[in-house]
Amino acid sequence: MAARFTAGLVAVALALPIQAFAASPAPVAAENGMVVTAQRLASQVGVDILKSGGNAVDAAVAVGYALAVVYPTAGNLGGGGFMTIRLKDGRTTFLDFRERAPGRATKDMYLGPDGNPVDGLSTDGYLAVGVPGSVAGLEYAREHYGSKERPALIAPAIALARDGFALSPGDVESFLSGNADLARDPAAAAVFLKNGSEPYRVGERLVQTDLASTLQTISDRGADGFYRGPAASAITQASAAHGGILEAQDFADYKVRELAPVTCDYKGYRIDSSPPPSSGGVIICEILNILEGYPLAYTGFGSAETVHWMVEAMRYAFVDRNSALGDPDFVKNPVEKLLSDDYAASIRAKIAPYRAGVSAALKPAGMGESTETTHYSIIDRDGNAVAVTYTLNGSFGARVMAPGTGVLLNNEMDDFTQKPGVPNLYGLVQGEANAIAPRKTPLSSMSPTILSKDGAPVMVIGSPGGSRIITITLEAILNVVEHGMTIQEAIDAPRIHHQWQPDRVTIEPRALSPDTIRLLAGMGYDVREDPDWPIWGEAAGILVGGPSLKTPSPNGTDRYFGAIDSRATAGAAIGY
Repeated sequence: MAARFTAGLVAVALALPIQAFAASPAPVAAENGMVVTAQRLASQVGVDILKSGGNAVDAAVAVGYALAVVYPTAGNLGGGGFMTIRLKDGRTTFLDFRERAPGRATKDMYLGPDGNPVDGLSTDGYLAVGVPGSVAGLEYAREHYGSKERPALIAPAIALARDGFALSPGDVESFLSGNADLARDPAAAAVFLKNGSEPYRVGERLVQTDLASTLQTISDRGADGFYRGPAASAITQASAAHGGILEAQDFADYKVRELAPVTCDYKGYRIDSSPPPSSGGVIICEILNILEGYPLAYTGFGSAETVHWMVEAMRYAFVDRNSALGDPDFVKNPVEKLLSDDYAASIRAKIAPYRAGVSAALKPAGMGESTETTHYSIIDRDGNAVAVTYTLNGSFGARVMAPGTGVLLNNEMDDFTQKPGVPNLYGLVQGEANAIAPRKTPLSSMSPTILSKDGAPVMVIGSPGGSRIITITLEAILNVVEHGMTIQEAIDAPRIHHQWQPDRVTIEPRALSPDTIRLLAGMGYDVREDPDWPIWGEAAGILVGGPSLKTPSPNGTDRYFGAIDSRATAGAAIGY
């Protein structure tokens, strides 16, 4: 359902399970601030912080902690992620609090005697766990860019964990894929299964007393309460007891990196997005640079020509993503080359007008991510904007919980290249630049992105979706800038994806007309529908000024227009 903002009331739009791509509802409109997350209670926490005088970073921190309670499939203390910040004075920055490889990690740690990856070793259990970064990232953001004290920002999450919250249909649905695996871990089962064995039902309360205690320790002691406190001790003990390699020093040594965002311009809009160790910003900008040479607004959304150009740009960019990019502390990322106008022009010169490219022909020398990430977008009354994407990697991560912590742990080590040329959990075929090394950060696709024009914020956008994060975020931008859609329409619109390998165009049901599919097949494309809609992400976006770039605010006072993906089942855009 959706409710328009009116003076003195809070505006709320709750996402419903996607059934068909019918007309999108109007975006949620508000005057003073907007929070869009994948879980309605976390959105309300963020809005309450804004209403109490907090800025967008304060709200982002409070939402991050709240999602760890109310959205355990991806919200987390035991994972990591990225935050793109644009301040009201136009300054931008990027925080990397991604998981890192433990100090005892080795390049071949997931290979068997035959030299091939052992199934499940990088995804299940404690050996799959990278050193978590979320707590360090949220605390760094608060200390450097927030305005409120830590206890005020963590208190809502503590209350939700201690007192519990009633499960909605979307909440219960999010557990379906994980219940069987969670049941195999006693600590996780005790929390997420009723009586340790039965799935929770709609309306029942989920109480997480151990997580409340962990959050309280963080509230009292800050990041040290996690990294040098009982949580780190319990996690390293459980890791040692179950074949993992996490050690106390891994936690003590964890540091957040503050980096300059990747920036580019597209049709007069400045884009600030994620730099390496994320591939997201670089590859979005590379694709946009290629596409800027084509008349997408003229050829139109979903036409064979538009799809042809988009797919070829994706194909070339994902080759670069999978072969050239990695942790900047370990490899030299050729960002300047990949984002140059000359490089984009050279790729356009290779794209045949009416014929599909061949991925195998682009295989670089030396070449032999998860649906359960979550993204949230926030803007405050002063125009400070924050885009956050953080993750456990797979749904519920490694599906293990150290006893007494309430903290689900990530399986982020799977994002490394286990062996060049071998696909990871999400089908990405990657190279040596992303090989495992101690204290290295795995390459990511997360793409928290902010658009601005003439010195003012225009759009805040991002999504979960593994390797599809890049194309989901890209397509939302194109839908707004090129095709004139509202922010809700841009996010709801059916999606396409190509990631170099496998060499096929994957589309959502009804994304393309039968005639368009036939035309693309005639060009040589292998087009396949993928009805598994959760992997198509749950984008969260905000547009500033009007519901679309060409539509002014209907009442002249509302200036923020928020949208949660119709694919989401528990999310909400809430403004005030």
